[in-house]
Amino acid sequence: MNTAPARHLEADVAVVGGGLAGLTAARRLSALGVDVVVLEGRDRVGGRTLNLELDDGDVVEIGGQWVGPTQDRVLGLISELGMETFPTYCEGKNVLELGGRISTYTGTIPRVSPLVLLEMERVRRRLARMQEEVPLEDPWNAPLAREWDATPFSQWMSRTTRSRRVWDLFRAAAAVVWGADPSEFSLLWALFYMRSGGGLDALLDTRGGAQQDRLVGGSQEISVRLADELGDRVAFGTRVTRMVADERGVSIETSLGSARARRAVVALPPPLCKGIEFDTSLGVARTQLASRMPMGSVIKATAIYSAPFWREQGFSGEAVSDRGPVCTTFDNSPYASDKGAMLGFIGAREAAAHARLGISERRRRTLEAFARLYGDQALHPLAYHEQVWGEEDMSGGGPVCSPTPGTLTAYGDALRSPVGRLHWAGSEASTVWAGYMDGAVRSGERAADEVAAALSAED
Repeated sequence: MNTAPARHLEADVAVVGGGLAGLTAARRLSALGVDVVVLEGRDRVGGRTLNLELDDGDVVEIGGQWVGPTQDRVLGLISELGMETFPTYCEGKNVLELGGRISTYTGTIPRVSPLVLLEMERVRRRLARMQEEVPLEDPWNAPLAREWDATPFSQWMSRTTRSRRVWDLFRAAAAVVWGADPSEFSLLWALFYMRSGGGLDALLDTRGGAQQDRLVGGSQEISVRLADELGDRVAFGTRVTRMVADERGVSIETSLGSARARRAVVALPPPLCKGIEFDTSLGVARTQLASRMPMGSVIKATAIYSAPFWREQGFSGEAVSDRGPVCTTFDNSPYASDKGAMLGFIGAREAAAHARLGISERRRRTLEAFARLYGDQALHPLAYHEQVWGEEDMSGGGPVCSPTPGTLTAYGDALRSPVGRLHWAGSEASTVWAGYMDGAVRSGERAADEVAAALSAED
């Protein structure tokens, strides 16, 4: 890895961003014999994946972390890099805190009234039918795209169900999956996102779903190993500030110097592109997309205990709550360790309110939420950590960015369409598993193939 200041770098291709998408693109291009450089503004790789090393060397994840069935590209990459997965702990009773009442259940069906269960199933079935009408390559061309894109997901939910309990469950799910309130993104984006990941159940489930497995060594280790392969072709601390494209190539100004390449892959979420001055005609669509696709708001709170005491009490560590500040919990204990780690997601509007408090008050509120769900032992962790992704200057939030109502049909085709010598990657630009690590890998591979074909045509 190159930590020396970058004065001037020359390459066939410059990749902006050292997250999974950018590193995957760089690795693929390098394997094809293309000279590539990765410009990463941070002093680390991994983007929205991040490991937290505990005092004893154990690792827990405080960014994107899970992999599951059908995520073939990231699973293939994990295997190629010699890494292993292990199952997320999900044995025992789940907890549901809804409408002021706490109940437990096993399996995937919460213990709520039969009427609420029937209504939940009716809404899920309707969403499943609707998502099949959304083409993954171009969701803005769905038969009812304009109507669905103009409708906030919250408005559709209000029209579809009168059950406050069902509505509260969907709001809690949205806070984790999108880091946003359902009023902030359109029905069309929700349907595309569900279909992209194989359906709502796949997005929410642990066993058989997106949260099924974790990475030995933590998810950031994928990016660390990719960067190790690329060696000094990864330039750290080189935050890109300006890009000038002409008929011969791309000139790039960074916080530590400059770079020149024939083509560039910008592997950043669309809203972060606003921090770069593009001296080229990006067109209205790409510019507007960056302004109309804000990052979600999510905080990952992690409490470390001497043991996962909830397991001894027969709990899985999974909970859903409509009370706040924590909306969802998971057992996130380190691999092959005696220690226990309780992970709490604080998302959407709760995250914004929570972040305004002092850290001692935030800690108190979070641990009290854990205690309501799992007992007073939760009040006394060995350590406590919060990752407030909205305070990460080069992430801007998480877990994903979502287009506001009306954006996808007007500007969605700019997500992947190259602009001259500039190509785009990033998890949200994937058609499969958008917003997830698998989507990031897929987008990097697609961008690399685009660039390789363009370079070949020029030679």
